[in-house]
Amino acid sequence: MLRVIESTGKEGLATVFVARTGNGRLIEFAESFQPGQSIDQKWVLILSVMHGCPVRCLMCDAGQAFLGNLSKEDILAQVGYLVRRRFPDGRVPSRKFKVQFTRMGEPAYNPAVLEALEELPRRFDAPGLIPSVSTVAPLDREGFFESLLEVKQRLYRQGHFQLQFSVHSTDEAKRDQLIPVKKWGLRDLASYGERFFEAGDRKVTLNFALMQGYPVEPKRVAEFFDPRKFLVKITPLNPTQKAASNRLLPAFDACRENPVPELVQGFKDLGFDVILSIGDLEENQVGSNCGQFVSALEATRLAKPRIVQSE
Repeated sequence: MLRVIESTGKEGLATVFVARTGNGRLIEFAESFQPGQSIDQKWVLILSVMHGCPVRCLMCDAGQAFLGNLSKEDILAQVGYLVRRRFPDGRVPSRKFKVQFTRMGEPAYNPAVLEALEELPRRFDAPGLIPSVSTVAPLDREGFFESLLEVKQRLYRQGHFQLQFSVHSTDEAKRDQLIPVKKWGLRDLASYGERFFEAGDRKVTLNFALMQGYPVEPKRVAEFFDPRKFLVKITPLNPTQKAASNRLLPAFDACRENPVPELVQGFKDLGFDVILSIGDLEENQVGSNCGQFVSALEATRLAKPRIVQSE
């Protein structure tokens, strides 16, 4: 049972929903749209997989606390709520229907993510379905990653899956500061990505949220990663509470059209496809791509919900 108690956003851009699960705890999930594209072209859902997160990355508000994993049904209920809100018959016509396991929680720590991936294509009539798993690749989760590879090969081949590694810096010591758990190094990420990618797949994404003092060196990336199988995604540092409290500063002005031309060109010169993912700056106000709306609600001790709906 998922009960939506609050929402905020802008129609046609992004909306964040806060809900209580059966145990009474809060989660949040979101939908977003590509500027200039209709829902028939692309629709993105961003799901939580945990109550909070145990990783506690220095720039992520999800790590304020960790209160446990979500069940398969808790995860799928987020999809069900958003699908039936837009498409009451349950059929999603979007050519690209991305379901991202990237909101609250590290997917590799929750086996229910694998169960949800198994169930998604059975439960929802969505020919354009493209699940996306974003992970810091924690150590001692080899079983999860082996199962993820098997599920992808069985259900989501030929471009119907997106794997993303949150890297953020090519300096391993600096990366350890940002992501304070034991995790795969660059060589390990490359080794698994090589196995994960096969002809026809989407390239494995290496995500770098650029921050002052946390270097990103294209030549270092090229030492480990094959540009035929990996692409680079560059994003700004979002204005979260954690980023501010840890005195993290963005490495570029997101208002500029091409804020890091030398870095982008450096990757391109080495053969990498580069996605410069700035997004719409209004999304920072919505909270769909940065600070946790759940944290804001808990901070203000929301007493009476404005929206009450059930899935």
